[in-house]
Amino acid sequence: MTSSGFTAVIDLGTSRIKGVMGRRNENGVISVITSGSIDSGNSIRRGMVYNIEQVGANVHKLVRMMENSTGRKVGMVYVSLAGQSIHTMEYNEMKQLPGGMVTDEVVNQLLEAARKYQPDMKRNYQVADVEYYIDDKPERNPVGVTGSQIEAGFELIVGRPNLMHNIEKSIKAKSELEIAGYVVGPVASAAIALTDEEKELGCAFIDFGAGTTTLSVYKEGILRRMVVIPFGGRSITKDICALNFTENDAEQLKIKFGKAMETHEGPLFTSPFSSKPDIDLAELNKVIGMRLDEIIANIREQISLSGYEEQLGAGVVITGGASQLKNLDLYLGQQLKMEVRKATARKTMINNAPELTGDPSYALVLGMLLSAKDDCEQVVVEIAEEEDEERVSSSSWPWRSKPEKEKKGKKEKVKKVNSEKAEKSEGGFLSKMEDMFGNIFSEDDE
Repeated sequence: MTSSGFTAVIDLGTSRIKGVMGRRNENGVISVITSGSIDSGNSIRRGMVYNIEQVGANVHKLVRMMENSTGRKVGMVYVSLAGQSIHTMEYNEMKQLPGGMVTDEVVNQLLEAARKYQPDMKRNYQVADVEYYIDDKPERNPVGVTGSQIEAGFELIVGRPNLMHNIEKSIKAKSELEIAGYVVGPVASAAIALTDEEKELGCAFIDFGAGTTTLSVYKEGILRRMVVIPFGGRSITKDICALNFTENDAEQLKIKFGKAMETHEGPLFTSPFSSKPDIDLAELNKVIGMRLDEIIANIREQISLSGYEEQLGAGVVITGGASQLKNLDLYLGQQLKMEVRKATARKTMINNAPELTGDPSYALVLGMLLSAKDDCEQVVVEIAEEEDEERVSSSSWPWRSKPEKEKKGKKEKVKKVNSEKAEKSEGGFLSKMEDMFGNIFSEDDE
């Protein structure tokens, strides 16, 4: 592993905006260089940018904090993509096999067709998973298999066409940062929190966030259904506010005294000097329970709609900041009649930063590091007039290609940013679609 280069990721959370700078070695294990977190205020609602100026200022401040702690400059960032309109949809593509065998070219053609598919009034953001059938028989590794036709069943992540519009505006409003790419939040969380065995046996993966709760159903290693429920930890906090508390006090009461259910198990000794809340705890937990029941009812319905209700051998796995509510795992297990496991980022994927890997609210932003491919560092390279070759520090990402051209010249500032790739990922037909429909759709307020 080299000491140069890093990737930078930003999670635009409803409660807090989080950032991490990290580096991945040749074995795919991540080392965290630095991290930071800043209160979102009310600038992000249900995973969507609401106040462009405030989000831009917060991201700029967060990036400067990370730069100051490392002495290194960030040239571009990967940004999380979320929102209550995000969900999966099925897309099928079929091809005849005139040669009688599946080749890499055939598989790539199917994948390219899935990437280009644009559903009505929505945007295709990612091809999440695929299942192949050769002559109607399932086949996980189709290349080299003989047959007359192949069918690919894709799970696409789709959402409203304008999801990226405000993100781009906010990131560029206060800084010169480039957006290296977008990472779908729930997919990133699952990538780092779930084990291969849990995905294979089948599980309901629930990411409890502040603004939304996301359910992802996995079976046989494939994402079968994903849906975002527009209620989260902040919904519970606002319900507590109805008991005549400010939002800040309500949040603190929820964290310190709130419970999903009463277990009648208390400490063996309670100090007479311990603080007591200025609220009836029974009333507090009743309010919490009412909102939880609404969220769980939605989860139960969506699991049923997935068609895998009786096939989830690994039960329920929960993560996210709002999953830290006391006894939430016990209550979910009781209501859904399944085993429940609390999950954070798997420690086999990250070799340091235990304070982050042990915190479920960091699962998403750490998971984003797994899909980031480009070096995000911005460096200044000095080039002497008499030199024939430009000296550029090597990237820490093993698969990153070297510069194709090296130019002579005087001192110049070099951004290690693949602008062409960023323009391609954000431009073209998809950007035109966004321009066309961006003003038609807008995320609902809370």
